Amino acid sequence: MKTYQIATIPGDGIGKEVVPAGQQVLAALAAGSNRFQFAFEDFDWGGDYYRKHGVMMPADGLDALRGKDAILFGSAGDPDIADHITLWGLRLKICQGFDQYANVRPTRILPGIDGPLKRCAPEDLNWVIVRENSEGEYSGVGGRVHQGHPIEAATDVSMMTRVGVERILRYAFTLAQSRPRKLLTVITKSNAQRHAMVMWDEIALEVSRDFPDVKWDKELVDAATARMVNRPATLDTIVATNLHADILSDLAAALAGSLGIAPTGNIDPERRYPSMFEPIHGSAFDIMGKGLANPIGTFWSVVMLLEHLGESEAAQQVMAAIESVTSTPSLHTRDLGGSATTVEVTRAVCDWIKARGERAAA
Repeated sequence: MKTYQIATIPGDGIGKEVVPAGQQVLAALAAGSNRFQFAFEDFDWGGDYYRKHGVMMPADGLDALRGKDAILFGSAGDPDIADHITLWGLRLKICQGFDQYANVRPTRILPGIDGPLKRCAPEDLNWVIVRENSEGEYSGVGGRVHQGHPIEAATDVSMMTRVGVERILRYAFTLAQSRPRKLLTVITKSNAQRHAMVMWDEIALEVSRDFPDVKWDKELVDAATARMVNRPATLDTIVATNLHADILSDLAAALAGSLGIAPTGNIDPERRYPSMFEPIHGSAFDIMGKGLANPIGTFWSVVMLLEHLGESEAAQQVMAAIESVTSTPSLHTRDLGGSATTVEVTRAVCDWIKARGERAAA
């Protein structure tokens, strides 16, 4: 029997509620399988760790994660700690430390969820957004001088490299090629950003020649927001820079019904290091400890984790359980207009998986 080594990092806020819920789903899945099991190791990194040690995670933290098969992450963010400290000290330290350069965010309207686009059929909104996850606007290049004086200046430099741009575009073209529509939209802003984004466009054209079966187009990021709202069916796979995709993927999640259901994978496509999977909803301290957090985003992240491990049948089983639960209005959490709790949704998904296993064994 295969044992997968999974690191769990709940982080901050509701991450401490939804990551244990994700573990319960994985445990329920393993209980009905004779092919695999999971060994979890929990890491208490985050805001509370910072208050004790002055850092979000230990200096050698990456070494503790290096041998894992995957990482299940909750959130980074604490109202008493500056956001740039929580983000750069934990999530980005892992993403950049393990060169998880492809951030992949599937988005679709799940059964039973009423999205805000009333003229949009569920089949019209079925996207995957590929976000460059290692450089660009979040390279960390820049600085501040003369702080507190009238001449104070600050810079954040968007740093793009040919190797970084080419590898994310090639990943996106390959992903688009694997999807039924074979359709890719490359997001740009080369009308205003006339150096790095022009290089981005040029490399997109070069890479496209290796994918003659993929139909692709180019869209300015501001126009893309309108297209996502007005013409969602014209999109399928989308690739964008670190900042642009960060914004567009939150819009996509909102259009699909809620940030609470949206997953993401921080992927090292070459599998040199463990990849990390997380819901995108953030720490949401305002609802922490109230049982209101929607765990569906974490469960869908578990689906992505399983797919990455090659357990496609198990991934399909969890996705079916998710869709069964979202199809039931009484199991909608507050963000979806319902009153179900985190525990109730988790129990329903686990019960569905257990019942499916019992039927298969009968």
